[in-house]
Amino acid sequence: MFTRGSRYQAVEESEYVQADGRTVRYKRIRFLPSPDGRGGYVVASGDRPDTAAWNIAQDAESYWRLCDANGTARPAELTARVGTRIIIPDPTGGAGS
Repeated sequence: MFTRGSRYQAVEESEYVQADGRTVRYKRIRFLPSPDGRGGYVVASGDRPDTAAWNIAQDAESYWRLCDANGTARPAELTARVGTRIIIPDPTGGAGS
């Protein structure tokens, strides 16, 4: 259902059986990890969430890990203000990744 590497890939699935007998499969709630990261990245002029992720991890699609580590659900908020320090998540998958 989700692509490999998606933030929802490892989220547990559940089922709900409707009154008419149909089964609906869904993902459980994904709780954000605590924002315990290492170092920081200072937002530069022209940065976007994907370019910041590329500069940090050489993976533009990992911007959602930055969102998790920084406690934001809106990727654009990561780079909205030049000079903002972005917490970098732990690359080993520990807290904050």
